[in-house]
Amino acid sequence: MLQKNTITLLRLPFSFFLMPVFFFALSQVSHINYGKAALVFIILHFIMYPASNGYNSYMDRDEESIGMLEKPPAPTRQLFYLTLVMDVLAALLSFLVNIPFAICIIANIIASRAYSYRGIRLKKYPVWGFLTVVLFQGAITYYMVFAGASAMPPGTPWMGMLISLFLFGGFYPLTQIYQHEQDRKDGVRTISYMLGLNGTFLFSAIMYLLAEVFLFIYFSGRGQLLHFFLLLLFLSPVVLYFFYWWMQVRKDGANANFRLSLRMNVIAASCTNLGFIVLYLLNHF
Repeated sequence: MLQKNTITLLRLPFSFFLMPVFFFALSQVSHINYGKAALVFIILHFIMYPASNGYNSYMDRDEESIGMLEKPPAPTRQLFYLTLVMDVLAALLSFLVNIPFAICIIANIIASRAYSYRGIRLKKYPVWGFLTVVLFQGAITYYMVFAGASAMPPGTPWMGMLISLFLFGGFYPLTQIYQHEQDRKDGVRTISYMLGLNGTFLFSAIMYLLAEVFLFIYFSGRGQLLHFFLLLLFLSPVVLYFFYWWMQVRKDGANANFRLSLRMNVIAASCTNLGFIVLYLLNHF
């Protein structure tokens, strides 16, 4: 029987923050195989991501706030074995989608383990840790959703992958901003720790700006500038709260805390998910 701590540390609700890449990629697929798209969604958000969360919690043994958990419980050996089972299940199910998707799932699992595993621990290197996350959870995830959900053999959606990389690059450092002291004790130097509080916000702003530039280029090239401006409308609450929070942190560094970070993440994920879902509806109905 699964223990309560085990279930909690899978952090299933955290998958909501990672859904925008799925909905963005799905909205840009010309001909969707809905059966495979549903399987892709389940594998990513109910198996692979929770397994990654659980494995990271097992390795980190956090005693202070982490994503979605203000007071994380102690990890158990059961959690470790469950993440292994979920990894195998994700890999096996991925072959029911197609080979490119399966290769990407396996690569994602390996990258996630290298990120957290104490013997490699990519997360302790600010640049390598950052690049691993934005490449695999941003660009590669966009590609595998695009390839997995397509009813016809797709090309390589380079622009969508690049946009997803920068969107994730803007989001990810903000999830680390309240963990600097905890990371320092664990010997981890994240990109946010290296940049500092103000530097983290500046870096995230640059990443988001680059994402917007490439979104403009992408949609203008497709003759869909209306889609671009509509997406900007959905993202406006994210931008407003981002600058509000930044100003609060400049006044008092204590505002770079779990509560305000979680609020930023909820606003960003909610608005971005909704924006991309609307683009999907416009493109397919």
